Amino acid sequence: LRFLEARLDNTVFRFGFAATRRQARQMVTHRHIMVNGQVVNIPSYQLRPGDIVSVRPRSRHNRTFVENVKKNRQAFSWLEADRRTLSGKFLDFPERSDIPENIREQLIVELYSK
Repeated sequence: LRFLEARLDNTVFRFGFAATRRQARQMVTHRHIMVNGQVVNIPSYQLRPGDIVSVRPRSRHNRTFVENVKKNRQAFSWLEADRRTLSGKFLDFPERSDIPENIREQLIVELYSK
């Protein structure tokens, strides 16, 4: 689960830049997202502690980003979000107890072991 939470598309969703994970994936593939100042268009990109995720400057005034950030106020202990600049820092990999969703890990193991 820690590696799934470290995916770029999931982190974009957790920061509140996207309303859904599907929308976050599209934002990444459409080149709206930067990691450490470089555009990354791979949704499965694995973030490392200390990575800075931000919305590209030319995309910051996009109404979708602004509205999503206004709606989402949830904070997570492994992320540090700056909603004013549409950026955030991936602080560390989360512990299982930090992840709010009720997830059955065994199903994930079975899926990836095929």
